[in-house]
Amino acid sequence: MSEDGDFPPIITLNDDELSANDDVYPDEFPILALKNTVLFPGVVLPITIGRDKSIKAVKKAYDSTKYIAVLSQKDLKNEDPGVEDLFHLGCVARIIKMLKMPDGSTTAILQGRSRCKLTAMTQTDPFLQGKFDILQDEVEDKEDIEMDAIMSSVRDQSVRIIELSPQIPSEASSMLENMTNNSFLINFIASNLNLSIVQKQEILGV
Repeated sequence: MSEDGDFPPIITLNDDELSANDDVYPDEFPILALKNTVLFPGVVLPITIGRDKSIKAVKKAYDSTKYIAVLSQKDLKNEDPGVEDLFHLGCVARIIKMLKMPDGSTTAILQGRSRCKLTAMTQTDPFLQGKFDILQDEVEDKEDIEMDAIMSSVRDQSVRIIELSPQIPSEASSMLENMTNNSFLINFIASNLNLSIVQKQEILGV
């Protein structure tokens, strides 16, 4: 997936591995601005980085804490977005790996960890950086017969959709069937829905 977004996201199978409860975040995060996509907690995205500021932000994060704040752009045509050009609700991501591709481009494998909200932009050059509030998940995984029934139905319908959608990896079906955390299930489904950036931002904010 490029910064513009081309392919569907993936997600790891281990719910415990996706838990962000033990993450220790820095006071400030470098910021990666994305076009055409929204990163959700738990979702893993391969991103091909093209813009100079983006490369510097990812490299700074990777060489230090491995954490970066990912915000989506309001205007996809803007090649140098500032604070007013970004949605302030986003996702803290952990950079799992950085790869130098044969064509000279840089690809970063990002794993969404926690929802976050920009409170102050502290730097715009040579890359964007800011302070964020870390937001807690609103979907609690406690015993709830009605919620379990709803999520079971959502899971079944999603598996059927995946089986009929050639652009979504077939492995996604087994991922859904093995996913026990309702929050991650919702995030995975939202990531793969054919919705606008604004609509996905609304889901991220729920």
